[in-house]
Amino acid sequence: MRIGLTGGGSSVDRIVAQAQQAEADGFASLWYASAVAGDPLVAMAIAGRATTAIELGTAVLQTYPCHPLLQANRVAAAANAMGRHGLTLGLGPSHGPIVREVLGQSYDHPARNTREYLRIVTDLLAGVDVDVDGTDWSTHSTGRMVALEHPVPVLLSAMSPRMLGIAAEFADGVVLWMASATAIADRIAPILREAAARFGRPAPRIVAGLPVAVHDDVAEARAAVAATSSGYAGMANYQRIIHVGGGSEPADVAIVGDEAAVARQLAELCDAGATDIWAQPVAVGGDRAQRSASLTRTRGLLGALARGG
Repeated sequence: MRIGLTGGGSSVDRIVAQAQQAEADGFASLWYASAVAGDPLVAMAIAGRATTAIELGTAVLQTYPCHPLLQANRVAAAANAMGRHGLTLGLGPSHGPIVREVLGQSYDHPARNTREYLRIVTDLLAGVDVDVDGTDWSTHSTGRMVALEHPVPVLLSAMSPRMLGIAAEFADGVVLWMASATAIADRIAPILREAAARFGRPAPRIVAGLPVAVHDDVAEARAAVAATSSGYAGMANYQRIIHVGGGSEPADVAIVGDEAAVARQLAELCDAGATDIWAQPVAVGGDRAQRSASLTRTRGLLGALARGG
């Protein structure tokens, strides 16, 4: 079972230390949001040099604020600085409220925009010169792209059928957040795999990200998840995938329970089609000591499962 964790830290030193510890504990990967350290790529490159094999992925870098040629060069520079295999680029168009209200851009055609963007980025990272005038993105890259020393796989944050088709056509798979085993089995895996076969692409990766809390009181654990996930409840994309997965709010699809229950739910994700699990441990408890013990318990189980225990 390939299990990774959410990556992050309040400083580059903490990010590096977390990566070293996660690798020592047997975790397969760490996944970094776009806001980590202001921009995660520099910290990821440094953490990659301080580790040997753990995968370091973005989940996800936003497409709208960064031209695909610039994005590809930024990622290539980080991957080359990392000095080894293991950097994975997760991309996504973000959400309407962020793109419109924070960035001041149009979000009228996110699928079309993403398809053009992903096609350009994946070609650039594959060493292909791009000469494209698209509706949303144009790129003329000859002589303007850094050569990659190690391949960089690309994953797309995709949950709708159209976006899953785009991922199958151009990316190496998808990186998901808040998609339950039911959502993966009923929608994501069948659509993604059928589309990949249609395009003659290899079987895609499915990285399934969910909050996880090992705790004996399920209601208390779900309450802790709800307290840390309120922002997702207001985003339409997450609401749709949560509903597809049989829930009405983020806490409903979180993986919670004692060790046996959590291990069973993680196995169900893999049975549903997930190739990788991205776990975000959630602290449960009324005081700092209880929350710390909760995180230790959750991480202990996840580490044991990651090591095959």
